[in-house]
Amino acid sequence: MIVAGVDEAGRGPIAGPVIAAAVVLLPSHFRVLLSEGLNDSKKLSAPARERLFARMNELGVAWAAQAASNVRIDRTNILKATLWAMERAVARLAVRPNLIVVDGNSYIPGIPCECQRAIPKADGLVPSVMAASVAAKVLRDTVMIALHRQFPDYGFASHKGYPTASHRYMLDMLGPSSVHRKTFGGQYKDKTGKERETRQKTLFPGE
Repeated sequence: MIVAGVDEAGRGPIAGPVIAAAVVLLPSHFRVLLSEGLNDSKKLSAPARERLFARMNELGVAWAAQAASNVRIDRTNILKATLWAMERAVARLAVRPNLIVVDGNSYIPGIPCECQRAIPKADGLVPSVMAASVAAKVLRDTVMIALHRQFPDYGFASHKGYPTASHRYMLDMLGPSSVHRKTFGGQYKDKTGKERETRQKTLFPGE
């Protein structure tokens, strides 16, 4: 049986995309990765996540990912945007899984429920979901570092879009950028007091 683990990174931030990843691990893959420290991405340091993701690629692990932009998040909501990204990530896999294990308690729409298992905290229990959590987190961090180069005043490289005190302070000072989520934490206004329209489509083709 081919099992794909699915997880996301970026549901909590107030800026940037949410990214979902789907990963298929062969038994030989997860034996190696577990021996090298594979775990829930939240329990790993950034260097450890990057090392494990590089190791996944060295081993030829099948994975795919999809970003849902802040525009999509604002247009639908964070849950629907996350599930949309998960569905697209699974569809992009080069191999067709027989079973999909999703971290959390929501089933992915468009995929028969009998082919899925939604398991809370699966990112600490199921190796393929652990790997998906690592992939999603590494990819999202990479995006946020790239966005930092476009919008250096907000500090995306350090807080990755999460609502830290320094991030909130810069929002108060500058207003939102085009990658901030308008529906998170209230409507943002620019320095003139007018609500700002967010648009960031170039990083997210296909929406």
